[in-house]
Amino acid sequence: MNKTIKILDALSDETRMRIFLLLINGNLCVCELVNILDMKQARISRIMKKLTDSGLTESKRVGKWIIYSVRPETLKMGIVRGLLDDIKISAEDLRRLKNCKTEGIREGCCK
Repeated sequence: MNKTIKILDALSDETRMRIFLLLINGNLCVCELVNILDMKQARISRIMKKLTDSGLTESKRVGKWIIYSVRPETLKMGIVRGLLDDIKISAEDLRRLKNCKTEGIREGCCK
C-alpha cells in the first residue's frame, strides 16, 4: 500500500500530473520541460525528484543532461490506468510539446 500512497501523493499536484502526462508522450529533458511549462529549472528538478522517488518515472544521464521517461511498468498499474482514463493532457500542453519538438529545443541545449 505504501507504493500506492507514494503514487497518489506524487500525482496529487497539478504540475506533477502535467509533467507525467507530457512524459507519457515521450522522453523529455529538463530544458524541454522548462520550455513547455515556462518554469524554472530548479522547480522542474524538484518535481522530477518527487516523480522518480514515487516510482512513476526514471532518468538516464546523457552527458551532463538528464532525460526523463515514464517507467513502462507504471502504465500497467491499475491505479495509474484508472487516472489516465479520466485525466488527459491539456491541448495547450500538447501544443507546446509539439512546438518544443519542432523547434529542436533538446538539440539546442542538451548537446
